Amino acid sequence: MRQIRTRVPSDSREAVTTALTDADIEYLVSEEASGRDAVIVEIPVPGGGVDPILELLYDAGLDEDAYTLISEVETAGATTQAVADLEERYVAGPKGESGVSYPEIKERAADLEPGRATYIAFAALAAIVAVAGLLLDSAIVIVGAMVIAPFAGSSLSAAVGAVIDDRGMVIDSVGSQLLGLIVAYAGAVAMSLVLRETFFVPAALAITRVQQVGTFLTPSLLAVVVALAAGAAGALALATDLPVSIAGVAVAAAIVPSAATAGIGTVWGDPLVVAGALALLFMNVVFINVSAFVALVGLGYRDSVTRSVRENLTVSARTGAYALLAVVFVVSLVGVSAVTASYVGFEGTVNREVQTTIDEPAYDGVELVGVSTSFDTGDVLGGETSVTVTLSRRSGSEYPELARTLQERISAATDRSVTVQLRFLDYESASEPSG
Repeated sequence: MRQIRTRVPSDSREAVTTALTDADIEYLVSEEASGRDAVIVEIPVPGGGVDPILELLYDAGLDEDAYTLISEVETAGATTQAVADLEERYVAGPKGESGVSYPEIKERAADLEPGRATYIAFAALAAIVAVAGLLLDSAIVIVGAMVIAPFAGSSLSAAVGAVIDDRGMVIDSVGSQLLGLIVAYAGAVAMSLVLRETFFVPAALAITRVQQVGTFLTPSLLAVVVALAAGAAGALALATDLPVSIAGVAVAAAIVPSAATAGIGTVWGDPLVVAGALALLFMNVVFINVSAFVALVGLGYRDSVTRSVRENLTVSARTGAYALLAVVFVVSLVGVSAVTASYVGFEGTVNREVQTTIDEPAYDGVELVGVSTSFDTGDVLGGETSVTVTLSRRSGSEYPELARTLQERISAATDRSVTVQLRFLDYESASEPSG
């Protein structure tokens, strides 16, 4: 809840108080003690009602440069009910106590994004920390990179701008996202190059064998879930006046490690890693923006969008440009969705075939630890999709035909040319002799 406190000259007092009375808005008037022939008018309002009521005062004759303070306050009794009544009339957001208005959600989204220099610095630092975490195979360090990443504001601002019909906000958000991704990628390349050239990390390191790096090599169903949940959580936090910082970590989780993986792949000269990580990165960014927009629409932030389209649907060069951008975005979304669906389907089929094979009696001595697939660039570079299956087995057990069996079954089920690699984790067991 907010309180507007403004100095009203005596010659404007009657017009201002009449406007407030006619609008059925409660207010208090007190004499100004400095002898400036003015009064102080205090008006309790909901957060989203500040701008409309200030406009009412200005229309009544109050100078826009008048001394005005707006502060957060607590209310009780009849005042609380009066503010609730104003919220129904002036707050153009979703109904209910938890919703915030269009002006306030715009302000909150804008406040999330730091200054340009700070944004660039944190994007680079987050990528640097993420590279260190990936090459150290340390999930804790990667989480640290997510905490300092600045992408929550730029990622959510596009959705907010779309629902409140602020084209400038959408354009600024898209530009900030592109800038942040480029900076993060460049920072990851620089950090990877330093680590490789100074031999802190061996140049011969098989980066695809590093567990944390392997997590961000290809799009997957779980990655889609993370991106969708991150965007929706960020939008919900914005719309309900809850802290966005927690949701911001989820947004960063969908962006920073992928950008860092692409940088590592660039320095190690592995185009498959770069292509896979960039595909995952682009997919995550698109789904974060889309899910945030859908969440805001679902929460009730949609009236201004449809109204603006009806009122401003005219043929012009600007309209054509916006239409072209919309078409490009839709095509990108469809393309990303198609690629993602292809990978998710392929991944599911691979997992099913591996599980079915391992469940056969001939392989009772092995346990499935994990399955990973590489980015499929077969159609572009003429390569094969690589499937790595990690199994645990008792020392001395041999399964010479397992790789060939898996390769044949996966190829037949997916109608793709695949290479299957088996990784065994051997173990021995001992127990006390009986008796």
